[in-house]
Amino acid sequence: QVQLVESGGGLVQAGGSLRLSCAASERTYSRYTMGWFRQGPGKERDFVAAISWSAGSTYYADSVKGRFTISRDNGKNMVYLQMNSLKPEDTAVYYCAADRSTLRLSPKWAEYEYWGQGTQVTVSS
Repeated sequence: QVQLVESGGGLVQAGGSLRLSCAASERTYSRYTMGWFRQGPGKERDFVAAISWSAGSTYYADSVKGRFTISRDNGKNMVYLQMNSLKPEDTAVYYCAADRSTLRLSPKWAEYEYWGQGTQVTVSS
């Protein structure tokens, strides 16, 4: 079973940047699609971005396209989310997730089998 641990969250002013990291416990993670989701106060868990096992394909929510970049380093068992031009509406707990399927980049949280504990991102106006 893959364990995921996020880090890099914090408080930042609007317009600033943060880089989230997700460490995976097993090398088998390198076969999985990886995704980032977020959940704001009183809101549902929303898709942010996903990346294929080979890093050849990425998929972003419209709300973050052009501002966020997902990447991965399979040699280090790491996934990253670079967040630029942050807005107050980006405030949320951000979760890293793994989908054992290698055939899709899904925006549906129910299709991801493994989850981290989340890291808080707060963007002040």
